[in-house]
Amino acid sequence: MGKRQRDCVSCGGPVGYRDRLYCCRCWRQLKEQTTKASCPSCGKDRVLQADTGRCITCSRVCDQCGHPVRAAVNRLCRDCRRKAERLAAQQPCPRCGKLGYVREDTGWCGSCSRPGPPKQPPQVCRECGRLRRHAGLGLCSACWQRHPGRPFIRGDNLREVLADPPVWLADYVAHVAARFCVARACGLVTDLGRLLNDEHSNSPQALLERSRRPGRSMGSFARALEDFFTLRGLALPTDQAERLAAGRRQRRIDAVPVPLRLAVTAFDASRMRAQDRARRAGTRPRSDHTLETALSILRDLACFLVEQRGKDDWALADVHDVETFLATVPKARKRRLVVLRQFFRFARSNHLVLVDPTRTLIVKEPNGFRGRTLTLDQQRELFRRWTTDKRVHPHEALLGMLALLHGASSTEVRQLQIADIDAAAQTVRLGKRPHPVPLDPASWTVLQRCLAHREAWPTTNPHVMVTKGTKAGRNPASTAYLSHVLDDCGHPPRTIRSTRLLGLVNTLDPKLVAAAFGMDPQATLIYLADRVDEGRLPASEPSRKR
Repeated sequence: MGKRQRDCVSCGGPVGYRDRLYCCRCWRQLKEQTTKASCPSCGKDRVLQADTGRCITCSRVCDQCGHPVRAAVNRLCRDCRRKAERLAAQQPCPRCGKLGYVREDTGWCGSCSRPGPPKQPPQVCRECGRLRRHAGLGLCSACWQRHPGRPFIRGDNLREVLADPPVWLADYVAHVAARFCVARACGLVTDLGRLLNDEHSNSPQALLERSRRPGRSMGSFARALEDFFTLRGLALPTDQAERLAAGRRQRRIDAVPVPLRLAVTAFDASRMRAQDRARRAGTRPRSDHTLETALSILRDLACFLVEQRGKDDWALADVHDVETFLATVPKARKRRLVVLRQFFRFARSNHLVLVDPTRTLIVKEPNGFRGRTLTLDQQRELFRRWTTDKRVHPHEALLGMLALLHGASSTEVRQLQIADIDAAAQTVRLGKRPHPVPLDPASWTVLQRCLAHREAWPTTNPHVMVTKGTKAGRNPASTAYLSHVLDDCGHPPRTIRSTRLLGLVNTLDPKLVAAAFGMDPQATLIYLADRVDEGRLPASEPSRKR
């Protein structure tokens, strides 16, 4: 070091270089300090490794668990080394085949070497009288699984475990025990205990929301809770139907090509707002099926414009495109044109199109009835099938007879309840008909057969038609089930009902038929035949010979 130039600014020692402010010792410490940084693991100032970003001590970690390793020669920490040594000492057991410590005296693992508890001697079951091993309450396993008191025992055990059991727990156990089999009822009580033991709120509405499964079905447990809470006024019903309807509409919107999707989304939003306004005003809102059908038609039109016409904008659609699209399915022309008029009217009011291409289009089809009907021989064959063949399902016979003789629709039969039946007068109330419908002996016999089939189910459902999916709740049978009930006979319900209405309207006064069925007078006019029955005309006089 040369001649002293100044004092060190850190320690006060001599500095021998003109361009430095620190002495040699402080300068060396400063250079070492610049290469160090705070280790993210231990927080100390250390030289960080380039591959790990930590100090050399923290960079040595276990290959299995990631804990720090002290010695540089070890690849595993202390716990993992001990675990590896124990695993290395294990061998497969000759008896069970599992890894374990084989005992020298037995040659088996510890579990196989220890003798199991002695089995209880078999006893006579007090239910079936067979000599079997008991499962509980003096019953064998098979009888114990069918014992009706199991759900109540499960409920009592749950009440003892809970710190603050709800007051409605006993009613819930009785509710599920009366509607489900023993095993399913016990499972529903166990599921309720799982929700009551968590850290969330145990209010009925909160329990109902947490019990729902994600997806299209909220699960049998959530449906059972919903029926129980809503029946006793403890919670509001869920919005499962609205969620399913929203999912169906969204799937139809997603199927629309991307360039045309924004307008369809806005149209669906406007229709949903109109439905909400109509519901709040107390008028007749559009049903979910109507909204979904409209979106299906717009989806088909959008795919037609993009794939076959090469147009990716609604403003490019003209009357020829719409006319060609309507010609693809001639029978649905009227329904499709109504939806397209509504959509293009909405698009023009929102400045999506300049000209409405459906303004000049008309429906070129008569307003009369054009559906299929049954001949007299076919009606007789169906009547014999539903009144004499015991192999026919009672639901098929009931729906067929009410449609064939009384003109009942699938919705009327689907909504028919036990309270609508008058056994003394042998009448039923169907839908919105103003007066009870008297049943003939054949129809009454079919109805009694359907009621006998319903009594075989352990159900409290108020409807006459009870299926496997609705016996535990209070909802009517699904629309899809009713649409396939008459598949075995080969004729849909609409054809059978149209045959009856067509015969009544052409035989009686259409206004009387409309009043009896609770229909609009104009609705029966389409069933008037466009011909004259020659058998009802007076005989013409023979021409006189001159």
